[in-house]
Amino acid sequence: MNRRITAARKAIVHSAVLVAGLALATPLSAQEPVQAVIETNLGDIRLELYADKAPASVENFVRYAEEGFYDDTIFHRVISHFMIQGGGFTVDMQKKPTHEPIQNESPNGLSNRRGTIAMARLPQPHTATSQFFINVQNNMNLDYQGGNQWGYAVFGRVVEGMDVVDDIRFVQTTTRPPFSDVPVEPVIIETVTILEN
Repeated sequence: MNRRITAARKAIVHSAVLVAGLALATPLSAQEPVQAVIETNLGDIRLELYADKAPASVENFVRYAEEGFYDDTIFHRVISHFMIQGGGFTVDMQKKPTHEPIQNESPNGLSNRRGTIAMARLPQPHTATSQFFINVQNNMNLDYQGGNQWGYAVFGRVVEGMDVVDDIRFVQTTTRPPFSDVPVEPVIIETVTILEN
């Protein structure tokens, strides 16, 4: 796969390194959102991550990103009227081994609105590992409903690149048993870069 990073992408990364000075010099619970860039073969998606509201989810996402786990994974589930999901499978649909699941932080007051990023999980509430999804419409039915009605934990939002998200949401999909809603042409996450404040 072509992993050539454009001059613009390099500029973003280099400027972030200059500003950051030392990686993770401030704790993830600091007030300023953590910045991240998901570089895909269809363009870049820039995020701000809310460690004050979802510390475990943000720390988890940062850990996978800094380990290079997301490199050459794909958006493997794309539903145009719902969300785009990625961060767990290789181009040939092999599931990558992950760290232990994290605690569900859906009662944090953040809502699954268009442009937010949330942790994907199994039906059981505390099963999120590496996979995440970006809401392409308001999906408040995924929010925490109180009591044992766990939702899907939002931990950030897209601040640049929703046009890229919308390009991804409308790609042609197919079924690759046992998976459905798989892009016909792979939508590749080339890398995820954390841009510390």
